[in-house]
Amino acid sequence: MKRDGSRVIPVIFYRTRAGASVVRDWLRGLEAKGRNAIGQDLMRVQYRRPVGMPLCRAMGGGLWEVRSDLPGNRIARVLFCVSGGKILVLHAFIKKTQKTPDADLGLARKRQREFED
Repeated sequence: MKRDGSRVIPVIFYRTRAGASVVRDWLRGLEAKGRNAIGQDLMRVQYRRPVGMPLCRAMGGGLWEVRSDLPGNRIARVLFCVSGGKILVLHAFIKKTQKTPDADLGLARKRQREFED
């Protein structure tokens, strides 16, 4: 609980049916500065300050993206939804084009449906 009495939103990372934590594994594969940048941005969302552009953007259908700047002029996106009072981290990737790739959005939406089922 924060000092003002509001609650911190718990973060849950997607796991495959076999139990693999693919998003956490992806994060562990980044260099420390990249992991820290994404971790700080996720924590800002978790503590609800500030949520909205430029940090966080609605992607439609209950899907959101956290926008993180990484060392080396790279950009990471972490896709999540909120369900049952929890942030469900569904997918993460290094963004290489202006538009979010349909394959990445599709994968996050598929995982979102798995959580909802």
